[in-house]
Amino acid sequence: MDVKQAANVLELLEFFAAHKRPATLAEISKRLGWPRSSTFNLLRTLAGRGYLYEPRARDGFYPSPRWQLTLDCISRAAPIPPNLHALLEALSLRTNETAVLAAISGANALFIDTVEASQAVRYSAPVGKLVPLHVTATGRALLSQLTAVERADILRKAVFERYTPTTLMSVEAVETEIARSVQRGWFESAAEFTADLGGVVVPLPFAQRQLALLVGGPISRVQARRDELLAIMREEITRHLPTGDSE
Repeated sequence: MDVKQAANVLELLEFFAAHKRPATLAEISKRLGWPRSSTFNLLRTLAGRGYLYEPRARDGFYPSPRWQLTLDCISRAAPIPPNLHALLEALSLRTNETAVLAAISGANALFIDTVEASQAVRYSAPVGKLVPLHVTATGRALLSQLTAVERADILRKAVFERYTPTTLMSVEAVETEIARSVQRGWFESAAEFTADLGGVVVPLPFAQRQLALLVGGPISRVQARRDELLAIMREEITRHLPTGDSE
């Protein structure tokens, strides 16, 4: 369940990201459907902390550079290494499909870096996207890197909802698929969460992080190229992560 105040701050940031110019209290209140009083209180709080300012008097509010400074400090503490992003770029370029780096976030896989394909019909995978661990191949690749106890704790709390006809619907089915995928060394996404989307995924432990690497796209395209995609992924991992860097 969302915490309303936190959700409102995020909605406000997303509004400015789309709006790309200062906005008045009245504009923000109307666009987001918030009461003027609560909109005023939120804007006043953020402005008082230096996160909003008025570029010109009475011309509306806009996020200040303090957001970027704060995020830069956070990012520097746990950055995405340049060679991992270069790996995504190489994979997307060679496969012409979307390449994704994911990590565990609670019961979900979080997309922490992505390079989308240039094709008009492609897997849209924005940074920050969340997908259930137990439903997706990306999630199962991450779960495979946990201890049996850690994995059991997550799966015990999972809600098994049927998203598509191929969704796995029990802990036993998920564990069986993880064991099968670990044995062959790769995981396959077959439209279990989103219809018509598929992908090839490999676990990617890196510098004490548990990561997963996905190349995904329309299932008809990806399944026909599965072996080719897997070979390209292995080649590029070897090229960008020399022996020892991925452990």
